[in-house]
Amino acid sequence: MPEITAQMVKDLRDRTGAPFLDCKNALNDSDGDIEKALDLLKIKGVAKASKKASRETPEGSITSYIHAGGKIGVLLEINCETDFVARNEEFQQLSREIAMQIAAANPQYVNSGDVPESVVEKEKEVMKAQVIEEGKKPEIADKIVEGKINKFFEEMCLLEQAYIREPKTKISVLIQNAIAKIGENIVVRRFERFQLGEPLD
Repeated sequence: MPEITAQMVKDLRDRTGAPFLDCKNALNDSDGDIEKALDLLKIKGVAKASKKASRETPEGSITSYIHAGGKIGVLLEINCETDFVARNEEFQQLSREIAMQIAAANPQYVNSGDVPESVVEKEKEVMKAQVIEEGKKPEIADKIVEGKINKFFEEMCLLEQAYIREPKTKISVLIQNAIAKIGENIVVRRFERFQLGEPLD
């Protein structure tokens, strides 16, 4: 096994923000392979994040973002556990990144659980009619529709969307990584996106 040097541990810490001992253990477990160590830390981070997911988040911030020369604006409420973290630069940066995501990708809901059942059922009906129209047999249409409805959630729900800066990463994973790094539960509570000239409901 190659020697795990202090510089290797430092490089991994700089890339992840994970504690020294976690970085050293990940490098040991991956035989000094930085990329494998990164994957191990991600897995560990998700596990840590899931443990924090039930903790209350009474603090946080309202973040605003204006895009495209004042033609698109976003207001985002994102919550955390303490005022100390709410003022933390990493938390604020995460808030800005998510607000930019909303401006660019125009989600309609925070997560799939927020989508009204009536909307989901209507989408499924339209999708099934389209699939049958394409010549697919009704008995396999439902399976195809399930795949399509998952794609619908990925487009319409913020947490299911691919992160615009790193499309292989979902927004939910971006938040989980921040939770693991910062050490507090973080929750996107609500957002509003405004576009110049859009019709009013």
